[in-house]
Amino acid sequence: MRRSRRLLVALALLAPTLLGFAPGGSGETISLAGSEPGARLDVTLTQVVDPATPAGPDNPTGPDDPDGPDRLVATRFRLENTGTAVYRDSPAPATHLLDADGRRFTGIDLPTTAGPAFPAAVTLDPGATAEGFVTFRIPADAEPAAVQFALDAGLADDVGQWSLPLP
Repeated sequence: MRRSRRLLVALALLAPTLLGFAPGGSGETISLAGSEPGARLDVTLTQVVDPATPAGPDNPTGPDDPDGPDRLVATRFRLENTGTAVYRDSPAPATHLLDADGRRFTGIDLPTTAGPAFPAAVTLDPGATAEGFVTFRIPADAEPAAVQFALDAGLADDVGQWSLPLP
């Protein structure tokens, strides 16, 4: 059973390449297009903090959390608007973490001590850049395998994927 699960994970991680997604090596910059004319970002995954620590007491994680025992993973991105249109989007729902069992987790707006999080909405004029963290709440035993990012709140056809762990 474990072998078949690993095969499924391998297929899930290869699917982006086969379906036209833009795979990137750890720390590489991937150029992504949005669905609107002139929407384009260069996106770089620069850091992964695993586990991450919540920034305040209002952000529990662990056995007393209503979602059950889990941990936080914070991922730092650099976004550069290389298009001709103004970028207005929410980075957290545009970002997904895939684990070694093929599960997919959507980014959340949860501050951690890893560093400053992106605001709920980011606006970048052409040529402007922004950096910030997107956090994921994952099961304690999950093994992060990849992170994905797409414009249009994660719904754009052009998806970047980075393998984990970063070097």
